[in-house]
Amino acid sequence: MTEGLDAAVEEMGDVSERRDELAARVRTHAGKIARELAVFEGGDYGQAEFETDSGTWTLKYEAGDVQYLRYDPTSGSETYVVSSKQPPDPDALETAMADYAAFVTAYNEYAQSVEGLLENVPDEFPAVESTAELVAERDRIVERIRDVGNAMASELYRYEGEYGTYATTVSGTRWELKWDGDVAAYLRVGGSDGTYLLSQYGPPSATEVRRLAGDVEAFVETFNEHVDDLEADLSRVSFDGNT
Repeated sequence: MTEGLDAAVEEMGDVSERRDELAARVRTHAGKIARELAVFEGGDYGQAEFETDSGTWTLKYEAGDVQYLRYDPTSGSETYVVSSKQPPDPDALETAMADYAAFVTAYNEYAQSVEGLLENVPDEFPAVESTAELVAERDRIVERIRDVGNAMASELYRYEGEYGTYATTVSGTRWELKWDGDVAAYLRVGGSDGTYLLSQYGPPSATEVRRLAGDVEAFVETFNEHVDDLEADLSRVSFDGNT
């Protein structure tokens, strides 16, 4: 009943050790290809396939290192020669390694084929025109608008209180000035999705300034009419309650 229990069991440690050593060497060697591909492709990760007479090699890399190296022979099952999950079967590794040199040759041929790729690409370009003068003129106009906005804010602060908004319509478009104390917080044209002629973030584009600056005068005139109405109302108030 115990026949065979005392029989010697052959150890496979040498095979496993050799397999792991070989897989580690392949990872290091294929890592050189991965880094070359990453530099050439201009990205931290990617994938490339290389055809040989015996099959297809797929190298996937990330951060210049091998994620996996897969060998898919024309006949038989695919093998992950390098993988983050588990080492390959020794027999499958042996089959793949018989074609590994062909894989490296295929990569080298690809690398040689792209040499001189940029030889005829021009490296001299036309001069870039400066927008400095345009920007300076834009800023000058916006600063004048800000002076006007602050003057309006100062009057509104005096009449209406510490903060608030004044809105009116100019040429069919809503203009809204928000004041905070005696300065303009923003001047917005066109509602909530409109253009901020004045804001705390930065000036509008020169195109928007050109489009809207011509209506600033009408906006100020409408505001002045508003102030005149306020003054007329106040002038009709008496201490005895009669108007």
